[in-house]
Amino acid sequence: MKNLTLSLDDEVYRQARIAAAERGTSISALVRDYLQALSRPSSVVIDPAAALLATLDQAGAFRAADRLSRDEAHAHHAA
Repeated sequence: MKNLTLSLDDEVYRQARIAAAERGTSISALVRDYLQALSRPSSVVIDPAAALLATLDQAGAFRAADRLSRDEAHAHHAA
């Protein structure tokens, strides 16, 4: 297995962290699943950026008050 380092805008990272916590997973798992989906053969051409944005759109609206603390995010992932 290979490791990958990404640089993200702070807001993109925040939204990804929230989306991952809501799904009970990690940002790494979200990215891994997304990249695995790209590697599957498909008869339909999918725009990767559009697919990622559609996935994030399904996460719904976020408010600052909904933000999880670090401990809450890790406890939710461990459950």
